[in-house]
Formats: sequence, structure tokens, C-alpha cells
Amino acid sequence: MIQRRQVLAHLGALATVPALSTALAAAGGPNTMVRWQTALGPIDLQLFDTAAPLTAANFLGYLNRGAYQNAFFHRSVKSFVIQGGGYAWADGATGPIAVQALAPVPNEFDVSRSNVRGTIAMAKLGGQPDSATNQWFVNMGDNSATLDAGRSAASNGGFTVFGRVTTSGMAVFDQIAALKIYAFASPFGELPLINYGGTGAVSPANVVRALAATVLPRGTDSDRIFNYLEGRFPQYVPAAGRLASTGLGYDFRYYPATDSYVGTKGGKVDYLVPAISPDIQNLGTMAEWLALAVAEGY
Repeated sequence: MIQRRQVLAHLGALATVPALSTALAAAGGPNTMVRWQTALGPIDLQLFDTAAPLTAANFLGYLNRGAYQNAFFHRSVKSFVIQGGGYAWADGATGPIAVQALAPVPNEFDVSRSNVRGTIAMAKLGGQPDSATNQWFVNMGDNSATLDAGRSAASNGGFTVFGRVTTSGMAVFDQIAALKIYAFASPFGELPLINYGGTGAVSPANVVRALAATVLPRGTDSDRIFNYLEGRFPQYVPAAGRLASTGLGYDFRYYPATDSYVGTKGGKVDYLVPAISPDIQNLGTMAEWLALAVAEGY
């Protein structure tokens, strides 16, 4: 079960990413949070609505139209990037389809938002700074020397950073980066696959895709804490099928997959798994958890 020591450990982890903290400071806030649910776990993304308004709106436009439903990560380059948004593969389909690209978005690169590990940026055509449409990538390392404007010939005007991945979301991207890469016909020459034997047909279950792609409502402080817990501890409080309600003085969410409850009351966060114990476990104060949630952009 979730333990208070995990709170403290995660606080320590957040203190070890100064470059990402610089990007966060430049982003302003509050910002939109998006959840990309995959078979490997949830990936939560914080968009920089204020700092990169056109690019963030472009991304949300595709997401809100349902264009990113079943979209998968089709390119993984070790210690460099993991890229997606351009192709989707629904259950029962004979193969992947291209996500329809709409009008390109003007480049919004800024030196205050550098292409460091954990940031998300727009992909674009070579030699065309204003050509970004539906494809985006996550920086898996510090790529500022090659992807920031003016720092290399390949920078193409700078690749616009328009968001960042939460700490727990990056743990999922590290899982994707560890998958074996297979070379198929372009554009799938660097394709990461799950449970693929190396021969035979590839199925939708083999690619890392968005089983759901949604905007997280910011709501109350309790909602922000619950959203954070779902992203950080999906093994205990999986978001799929969850129910939100109030009762006995609690704001709470119920998680059918684990028959568990998380609730807030009197400034405290409580956790209950009736099948294990009738006793309510106190996880700490709302202030502790809200600090973690805010630090991650929720």
C-alpha cells in the first residue's frame, strides 16, 4: 500500500532535476494537465499554455478531436527522443493509419524553454521552422546542444518545447526506451514493441499507444491530489473506471480495480482497502500531498 516514506522519497527525487526546474519556471502556470494512458502505465503531461500558447492549443486541438486516441509512439532513439502523435492503431484494424495533419503551427521556440530531459517538443520538417503539425516527441536526454535554436545547424529554428512529463510519466518513458527496437519500412524504422517475438505480424497490442488521451480537470485541491496519486501510484489507484463522490465528510475517489478508496477530510489524506483491513490508513496531510502535486504541475 502507499506509505508516507514514499512521499519523502519522491520529494527527494524532485530535487534532482535542476534543468527541468528551469523549464518549469519559464512556463508560468497554472497549466493544462493531460493523461496519456498506456499499457505500461499512465503518462501525465503538463502543457505550457502561457509560455507556448499556439503550440499547446494545437496539441489540445488534436487531443480534443479524438485524433490521439490509439496514437502510438512510432520512433524511439536511445538517449535521444521518443516520438509519437503521427500514427494510430485501433483494435481490430488491419494496420496503423496516419493521424490527419491539419494546418501547421508557427514556431514558438524560446531559449527559456530548452530541450532538456523530460520536456516535450514538436517535430517538424527539415529546413521548415513553422511546419509542426501533429507529431511531438519527449526528450530522453539533454538535447539542448542540437535542438535549441542557434546551437547547431540541425536546430531548424529551435524545436518548440511546449510541456514536460511528470516524474512518474518519465518512468514509463524509460520503460519504452528499454523496449527492443525493430526496423520496418519507413516511417517505422525505429519502432519500439511490447512482447514481440521478432517475426510475424505486429498487432495493436505490440505498440505503445494511447488507450485513452484526456485532459485532467484541475478542480479542487482534493482533485489535484487524487490526480497526482493516480499518476504516481497507478498500481494502487488505477484511474480507469474510478468513481468520485462525497460522504461522511470526505471528498473521495473509489477505484474498482483495486477495491480501494482515497479521500480527504480535515486537512488529511486517507486510504482504505476494505479487503485488506477495515482500518483507514492516514497518508499524511493535504498540504504535503498538494505540495507534491503542485511541483509536478497538477
